Amino acid sequence: MLNYKRYRKNPVVVYSEREWPGKEIEKAPIWCSVDLRDGNQALIDPMIVSEKIEMFQYLIKLGFKEIEIGFPAASQIEYDFLRQLIERKMIPDDVCVQVLTQCRKELIERTFESIEGCKKAIVHIYNSTSTLQRDVVFGMNRKEITDIAVKGAQMVKERAAKFPGKIILEYSPESFTGTELDYALEICTAVQETWGATKEEPIIINLPSTVEMNTPNVYADQIEWMNRHFKDRESIILSVHPHNDRGTGVASAELAMLAGAERVEGTLFGNGERTGNVDILNIAYNMFSQGVNPALNIEKVNEIIEIYERCCKIPIHPRHPYAGKLVFTAFSGSHQDAINKGVKAMKERGNEHWEVPYLPIDPSDIGREYEPIVRINSQSGKGGVAFIMDTYFGFKLPKGMHREFADVIQRISEEKGEVSPDEIMQAFREEYLQKKEPIHFRRLRVDDLSGETQSEFDTGVLVKYTDKGVEKSFEAVGNGPIDAVQRGLQVELGARLKILDYEEHALQSGSNSQAAAYIHLLDSDSGKVTYGVGVSSNITRASVRAIFSAVNRLGLGEAERLL
Repeated sequence: MLNYKRYRKNPVVVYSEREWPGKEIEKAPIWCSVDLRDGNQALIDPMIVSEKIEMFQYLIKLGFKEIEIGFPAASQIEYDFLRQLIERKMIPDDVCVQVLTQCRKELIERTFESIEGCKKAIVHIYNSTSTLQRDVVFGMNRKEITDIAVKGAQMVKERAAKFPGKIILEYSPESFTGTELDYALEICTAVQETWGATKEEPIIINLPSTVEMNTPNVYADQIEWMNRHFKDRESIILSVHPHNDRGTGVASAELAMLAGAERVEGTLFGNGERTGNVDILNIAYNMFSQGVNPALNIEKVNEIIEIYERCCKIPIHPRHPYAGKLVFTAFSGSHQDAINKGVKAMKERGNEHWEVPYLPIDPSDIGREYEPIVRINSQSGKGGVAFIMDTYFGFKLPKGMHREFADVIQRISEEKGEVSPDEIMQAFREEYLQKKEPIHFRRLRVDDLSGETQSEFDTGVLVKYTDKGVEKSFEAVGNGPIDAVQRGLQVELGARLKILDYEEHALQSGSNSQAAAYIHLLDSDSGKVTYGVGVSSNITRASVRAIFSAVNRLGLGEAERLL
């Protein structure tokens, strides 16, 4: 039996004054990408310098203004990478690089050497503050841990005073979620005062969910409590750095923003230690789906995926929010039907806003216009098949025909699994457009009889066709070409035919446009009904082909039909 009693609940925050549940996200935070540091250190095969440069340049293209580029004092590769960025003048004036270091003199000195020549940089210092790590890792009390942070801030301050560029200090009480709130406030305030933060020269206080330890609402309570109790709040930029150990990193970040966080550190697609950092793209696309400007250039998700997968050597899961290959795909028949109707209704109504069931955003808005929304397998329904025929091939099947053709595709999918759009179209050709045996329509002549005879009919036709390869023809009259052909075939086949429904539409625009015609035909003797489909540049010829298609599908062209 699962030994759940081995674990105990982490304490929640007793905080009845919370206000974040009544708030909404109204604007984008300051985004800070940590792909090149936190993300890179979690890779099986870390990026080489050329890959780091490519990723850095692409992060700038995406619109990131703050990018943590590494731990240069701990890695020669990261040191060399930073030197290349500076010496090759690859850091735009509006982009601030961020470097991480522990609160040790030799590491801080090496860090400042790495950023020599940089116009502006964030120096990010940290030390672990949780009750567990104070106990089992460091064996230190609160004061001793605070002394580490304060001395680190003082060393950065002294070194920054000699630095020709601008230095912004960021402090993270690592393992904040496992730290008593009063102590987290105490140590952050000590660093804030040591640095001498002001409204004009603020400090970044970063409160990481280094390990997710509770539900996102608890993290939000922690953030709001800190936000309310900070001294000189205007001198602080409140930042969060959520991880995803419980699978709720995005929710934690979003609730933290409601609770007062102004800045979010994370990675593309959530790459990072263990289950990853928070996925910045996920949050940004969530904001976009709610009509909020995410302040990032994320219109081309396929391009982002391509560069990310090449540099990080990690594939995107097919169900990854917004980016996965299957996230805008519906296999379920009811979902397909709802999507089909939703898209149609939106077009007909000219809706200003996107409103389609099961699709929170228009896939084309993020560059997914060439990927299938509806895919067909054994779980699919008639609406999905009709959607494919319309979207890919322009055939707007009559509603009554949806089930008939879906049954054809169902048989195929049960045998082989997923059926591609091309396979669906091939089945459509075989079942309808190429249903030319045993009788095959060849030629048609239509004569206008109005005013020429006393007959009740105003149209005459001459139809030439083959019956199992034997050339035949008939003449008939009726109220229009379709009626005349139907009457003629009744005589030829010895059957009682009735056209139940008729629809037509253009397949494409222009001088070379084709027309599609659909005939719903009843054999009154057997009670069988089916559809036939014909295509031609001439709508009358398309309609006659549809009649012949339906006759063959009913089996009325077989020899045993004859009396």
